[in-house]
Amino acid sequence: MSFDLGSIKRGPDLKPPRIFLYAVEGLGKTTFGASAPKPIFIQTEDGLGALDAARFPMVERIDDMRAAIGTLYEQQHDFETVVLDSADWLEQIIAKEIESTHDAKDLAYGKGALKQAEVWRELLDGFNALRNERGMSIILIGHCQIKRFDSPETEPYDRYMPKLQERSSALVREWADAVLFANYRTVVKTTEVGFKKEVSRGISTGERLLYTSEKPAYMAKNRYGLHESLPLSWDALSNAIAGRVQSAQPLAA
Repeated sequence: MSFDLGSIKRGPDLKPPRIFLYAVEGLGKTTFGASAPKPIFIQTEDGLGALDAARFPMVERIDDMRAAIGTLYEQQHDFETVVLDSADWLEQIIAKEIESTHDAKDLAYGKGALKQAEVWRELLDGFNALRNERGMSIILIGHCQIKRFDSPETEPYDRYMPKLQERSSALVREWADAVLFANYRTVVKTTEVGFKKEVSRGISTGERLLYTSEKPAYMAKNRYGLHESLPLSWDALSNAIAGRVQSAQPLAA
């Protein structure tokens, strides 16, 4: 590969997105994935229910994941999106298989987490190949948990985070073009309770939103400069990404 001046490119380098979506229970994560263009599901849990979507057999081993990714890479098909449902159930499969094939002493002192991370790197590289060479969008779906966050700037506080082991979570978040947290919109209502005191309570509006940027209450990011929140739908997200890319100006010559 040449790195002379003739190899320099300008403007946005648009590739299919790599999305990691995590959310509270029952919000519509799987429905979001099923609404992406021509999806194929790699299932580690039975989350499709009545949704009519193409899917591989249920993943039970790491080799099943390798086989599913390899099939999409090597064989001809018209699928445009691969959806992993879900990342945290896959992590359980990875952990269980590593524990069953290694002595306890080989997994002590954080070595088990390192071995899990090696598997995650391999699988994420496989997803990258589907994206870069087969032009597929990638959606990883996950559940959330509430964990204490020790900030160096403030008192510790609780926040929503992906339900993954810390090292695995960091790898997936770094890999993704967008880490999106989905939840119901909450508004704060303040009422007087007497003696010049007020009480504030969060009230859900029932509206389902994608949150795209980091806040104290949740972990999120995106590489597209999206609005802080969007409706929870594939169309809303893809249109927002397309709009941001189209508005991006190439560097001046």
